[in-house]
Amino acid sequence: MNTKVTIAGVEFKNPVMTASGTFGSGMEYGEFVDLNQLGAVVTKGVANIPWPGNPTPRVAEVYGGMLNSIGLQNPGIDVFIERDIPFLKKYDTRIIVNVCGKTIEEYLEVVERLADTDVDMLEINVSCPNVKEGGIALGQKAECLSEITAAVKEKARQPIIMKLSPNVTDITEMAKAAEAAGADAISLINTLLGTKIDIRRRSFVLANKTGGMSGPAIKPIALRMVYQCAQAVSIPIIGMGGISNAEDALEFLMAGATGIAVGAANFINPYATEEVVKGIEAFMKEEKIQDIHEIIGCVK
Repeated sequence: MNTKVTIAGVEFKNPVMTASGTFGSGMEYGEFVDLNQLGAVVTKGVANIPWPGNPTPRVAEVYGGMLNSIGLQNPGIDVFIERDIPFLKKYDTRIIVNVCGKTIEEYLEVVERLADTDVDMLEINVSCPNVKEGGIALGQKAECLSEITAAVKEKARQPIIMKLSPNVTDITEMAKAAEAAGADAISLINTLLGTKIDIRRRSFVLANKTGGMSGPAIKPIALRMVYQCAQAVSIPIIGMGGISNAEDALEFLMAGATGIAVGAANFINPYATEEVVKGIEAFMKEEKIQDIHEIIGCVK
């Protein structure tokens, strides 16, 4: 039974990955999950310098998911190279680094620092709705997305994945813009922009007022967008958004995703990623599927 997939020339033992920002760099989950079982670990966003993130409160539970306005808090590229890459290299899993920035120059600085490191792919986060400057504009306008994609592609030694924002009118326009500018793959969706109000205090629950919505409630939207993009572009897609179990993951694969990422489910169930891997294998055995490519994109 073959569960291997290839994305931009990089082979993964299976299509299951972690969604950026929900798994750290794997250290927090090492006692729960055997990282060797995963296709890839996608790291938390890494910036050129340490980012403190947004003021608190910055997480709120909502029906069917959660809102977060963490603001891409991270210790910066120096700490990441010194601490996180050596940790991940101990495991037989692919390493995908999520890169964030407030300007194109900041993204390029991180990309250039990663050029000589032993990581497999870069996921360029141009779609986080929590950062007031840079990110939201770069990910929501096709011309801006094209500009940053081309700039990163020129400097990157590793294949690049552009992570698309769902907070747009037409997701396929963005997917086509990324492909045309040289993206090796795309990942979608990032969080949907939402808010919550405390009626007793008569104020927003999050200090930032708005945050990114993730969790099971967004799955139908994410699945629809992945399917639309699979029909619109020829580069590989990594699908995510509300994936909680193997059945959810299989829906994304059937819609046309070559890889899938588990995000918010990790907070509820730290074993989620490994359970999805085992669940996909059990489904293939039950359905007598010899190769995972028999189901990737099978729904037209």
